[in-house]
Amino acid sequence: MVFENDTFRFCDYITLQKVNFRMDFQTNDLKPKARLPRWMKAEMPHGKAYLKVKQLVNQHKLNTICTSGNCPNKGECWSRGTASFMILGDKCTRNCRFCAVKNMYPDDVDWGEPMRLAESIYTLKLKHAVITSVARDDLKDGGATFWATTIRAIKRKNPNTTLEVLIPDFNGDLNLLQKVIDTKPEVISHNLETVKRLTPKVRSMARYQRSLDVLYGISKSGLVAKSGIMLGLGETKEEVLQCMDDLRAVNCKVMTLGQYLQPAGHYIKVEEYIKPEQFIRYKEEGLKRGFSFVESTPLVRSSYRAEEHVNA
Repeated sequence: MVFENDTFRFCDYITLQKVNFRMDFQTNDLKPKARLPRWMKAEMPHGKAYLKVKQLVNQHKLNTICTSGNCPNKGECWSRGTASFMILGDKCTRNCRFCAVKNMYPDDVDWGEPMRLAESIYTLKLKHAVITSVARDDLKDGGATFWATTIRAIKRKNPNTTLEVLIPDFNGDLNLLQKVIDTKPEVISHNLETVKRLTPKVRSMARYQRSLDVLYGISKSGLVAKSGIMLGLGETKEEVLQCMDDLRAVNCKVMTLGQYLQPAGHYIKVEEYIKPEQFIRYKEEGLKRGFSFVESTPLVRSSYRAEEHVNA
């Protein structure tokens, strides 16, 4: 693991990431954003359910990937009274070129968060909840113990609520992955994010094969394994189909495909806006390959309609 070397401590890594961030920002042309295609229109937040979720998130000092990740479906999902919660803070130790989550030295671990989250899910009367986290490479176990504590707290307080957990790769340590598996959430998701060729360009510190190994560890346990990728980063159709084959080879049951949207000027740019008809074709190809569920439209994100994926 990179942080075990005393000559390259975690704080050095963060400093390097910030330097890279500034270089990216300074060398990027600050041009006006191009107008989005008509099919990328998202529903605006509204309704009592939306306000209830927003109020509860603020009251309990919780983080959601809906907000941190600028998800275009926040209005629709929060209006239905659902949300994807993000644990272990809102600052990530990785600097992925696509992600709007803040990249800086993270806050101290808040061990009161699992119970607050469990209480919030209880108050919202959620039948299904999605939990994700930032990457915490600063922690010896990558946050695996905190993950297990959180899942158990939610299940104790909400025994009838099903769970999907969207986890980091824990640097490929399958013993740490096992801590999450042992808590038996109904679905464990880990995103490939993009095709193999583009992984080094798009994902910070991640490895395509390592992610597949994590998904194989999940599927071997008998739990539902789920993954997703973004389109519009310059991938070819053949690469997307190969990605599907790679996921099926490790018995991944659920796949999501959505359009990448550039959060700001210093992030990796959109190479193409994929038309809805192509998303439909990808869904058909995925189902042919044996996925139980394929969510594939421009606005899809990994937790979209996640309550249905429990049945995979």
